[in-house]
Amino acid sequence: MIKVSPSILAADPLNMERDVQRMVDAGCDLLHVDIMDAHFVPNLSYGPALAEALHRRFTIPLDVHLMMDNPESYIDTFAKAGAWGITIHAEIPGDVPAMLAHIRELGLNVGLSIKPGTPIEAIRDLLSMVDMVLIMTVEPGFGGQKFQSAMLEKIRTLRAWGYAGLIEADGGVSLANLPDLKAAGLDVAVMGTAMYKSENPARDMEIIHTM
Repeated sequence: MIKVSPSILAADPLNMERDVQRMVDAGCDLLHVDIMDAHFVPNLSYGPALAEALHRRFTIPLDVHLMMDNPESYIDTFAKAGAWGITIHAEIPGDVPAMLAHIRELGLNVGLSIKPGTPIEAIRDLLSMVDMVLIMTVEPGFGGQKFQSAMLEKIRTLRAWGYAGLIEADGGVSLANLPDLKAAGLDVAVMGTAMYKSENPARDMEIIHTM
């Protein structure tokens, strides 16, 4: 079964509670919390205060994605805010293995992400340290981009290597490309526009859950 993690980046910021409640009522498995610093990616989004508010209001696990140059400065903060898991990027400066180990010490789901232009081989030596690999299927930073089908090969490669952890995809994921993602080995679908703009997200999630 593919799990669905709706991205709050696609929610209406003036009606965040309403939109998240709609996703929860529709049966989502996780809630993808996009944190962007305007340095690692050319956009600025939310902070730990929103994550904490979401954690207080909802019981849904918070799938926190730190698109930041210096996530080591915020791992503890988002853990305290109620994150279920924290994903950092392989491309950042600093000691990535140490950051992954720290997330593990906090008892959270440990995630590692790579951009479309980063070869999957770049993270092979780190796979034993993570619970989930997040494959960016668009350039991170903005919603509404077109899915890059070439990223399917990264998922296939991970499975060919014997990686048995979760594989998540983020960027342009839709009902149209999910069968290919599932066949490649996907476990978790981050869905923004496709889910928040859906006329019937409950029906869509039921279809995804039965893939």
